[in-house]
Amino acid sequence: MTVLSALPRRALGRTGLNVSVLGFGTAPLGDLYVQLDDRAAIAAVERAFELGINLLDTSPLYGHGLAEHRCGTAIRRASREQIVVCTKVGRWMDPMHGRGDGSGFVGGQPHRAVVDYSYDGTMRSVEQSLLRLGTDRLDLLLIHDVDIWTHGADAIEERFREAMAGAYVALDRLRGEGVVAGIGVGVNEAEMCVRFAKAGSFDVMLLAGRYSLLEQPALTHFLPLAQQQGIGVLLGGVFNSGILATGAVSGAKYNYRDAPPEILAKVAEIERVCAAHGVALPTAALHFALGHPAVASVVLGAQAPQELERNAAALSTNVPTALWADLKAAHLLDADAPVPPAGSR
Repeated sequence: MTVLSALPRRALGRTGLNVSVLGFGTAPLGDLYVQLDDRAAIAAVERAFELGINLLDTSPLYGHGLAEHRCGTAIRRASREQIVVCTKVGRWMDPMHGRGDGSGFVGGQPHRAVVDYSYDGTMRSVEQSLLRLGTDRLDLLLIHDVDIWTHGADAIEERFREAMAGAYVALDRLRGEGVVAGIGVGVNEAEMCVRFAKAGSFDVMLLAGRYSLLEQPALTHFLPLAQQQGIGVLLGGVFNSGILATGAVSGAKYNYRDAPPEILAKVAEIERVCAAHGVALPTAALHFALGHPAVASVVLGAQAPQELERNAAALSTNVPTALWADLKAAHLLDADAPVPPAGSR
């Protein structure tokens, strides 16, 4: 299978890697919402490569190893040198015990996730990922979910200390040994990105949900700091768990829960402005996220080839600059937010 290069690519900070402006987020391949057929899941990864998506973002957490297994099968059928593989640390899988409740995945492997940001736990996680992915090296390794969202306010300080004293030291060593090209964090809060950026030498950060067409809290401190330090930024959750994809419909999700009335109202207003310019809401959301100069790629989840094709087509859609001006005039978008020029991809 040949990896094409139809999508534009951007330099990822100081890693020396060039990544497609669309990345493939593989949480759905861990049976996040539904149990997927193996062949269909692997076909989605292969279709991503065919479309020119070269950034594959995964994690041991996704299906407790299942997403990495499925990605590994697709990687073995492709040219490894053309693919940027990103996975995460902070949990290793215990194969001797069942998954238990609260995993969030409806399917996946029958293994228990052990939260562990220690040095030894990190090395164990990396070794397991290399085996599941069927490769001898990784391109990007991220410390996963060191945020209040995951661990709560009472535990976050201890988790941060453990991550810097353990996981960071391990990843810095692996970077020095050439096992990995870049190290970073993958979190849900811009404030934690700032804390990590000030505490260590990181190459890349994946921020979910906090820089989108709906909200831009990362604009004030994190994104300028990333530019200053040469940190490559990947954005996840640019649809804010679904509402910027579905619109303000009944049952729309925001931060993995039913959207509250004020969020529904704001999204409805954004959607109204987009419709006036003939632009679909998810298309505007995608283009906006790529408009900030610190952002190298937007990582979008998918579980079927058709979803990947739809994302690639949205990227090719022209979005008039007047749309951004109208959103700012209506105070629906931060006045200082950079926006993409007309015809950009």
